Amino acid sequence: MRIGLTASGSTVDELVAYAKAVEADGFNSLWFASVTAGDPLAAIAITGRATSSIELGTAVLQTYPCHPLLQANRAASVVNAMNRSFTLGIGPSHESVVVRNYGLSYDHPGRNTEEYVHILSGLLSGEVVDFEGQDWIAHSKHAMEPLVHPVPLLVSALAPRLLRVAGTMAHGTILWMAPAPAIESLIAPKLHEAASLAGRPTPRIVAGLPVAVHDDVNEARAAVAGAAAFYDRMPNYRRVLDAGGYSTAVEAAIVGDEGSVTKQLQALFDAGATDVWAGAFPVGDNPKESLHRTYQALRGMLG
Repeated sequence: MRIGLTASGSTVDELVAYAKAVEADGFNSLWFASVTAGDPLAAIAITGRATSSIELGTAVLQTYPCHPLLQANRAASVVNAMNRSFTLGIGPSHESVVVRNYGLSYDHPGRNTEEYVHILSGLLSGEVVDFEGQDWIAHSKHAMEPLVHPVPLLVSALAPRLLRVAGTMAHGTILWMAPAPAIESLIAPKLHEAASLAGRPTPRIVAGLPVAVHDDVNEARAAVAGAAAFYDRMPNYRRVLDAGGYSTAVEAAIVGDEGSVTKQLQALFDAGATDVWAGAFPVGDNPKESLHRTYQALRGMLG
């Protein structure tokens, strides 16, 4: 049972202090969002020098604005800077972000991501890549820094095509807002089938959800509603929520007292998750106490 947390802190110094604390408490992983400290790879490079055993990972880096060859070189630079590995979680993001923020086409996200992962996974495996696809071209000879430590690759996959990609070309998938029923009925079967047919090891399924220990369930759901409403409008999240039988993202959040939250987290593992990534959020008039209760409940699951 592996349990991780969202990297927390408004400055790099705070991120480092938090990482050292959760590592000391036995948590398995710390996940850095794409906006962390402006660039999560910079934050990971610094945090990785101050920690030794906790897994650090991105959740997730957007593929569209960064060429896979550049992405691989960035990963190599981070590994070289901290002299240990980290986990590279990537995903295609969403049409509204890619079109509005970057002015790029989002016409073929499945194909685009498959080509991207084909290139990136080869580079991270130490291969020389010569590839010319419909969306990406890469010729890596003399253009790739050597990796002194392996970098596992996870793909944000919420639909069959990318689950196949994650199972055949990567080390698994990293999810957000995927409830246990969706993992059990859609994600785990598709991912395991793809990995098995490709002769690859059992893939990881890192399941991320908002989590809060609080006695008043309605108050807890109200606290997450503002942020979660965003996911209801995104087709990728809408698909996985529908697969899990949830009408809104608020319903998928894991909330309740210690016993209830523990059972809901265990349900993710029972559904096929290998890791749980808890996005702890505060509730009520005493947010520090709320977060402390959540933290302690998660810590208790570490055994």
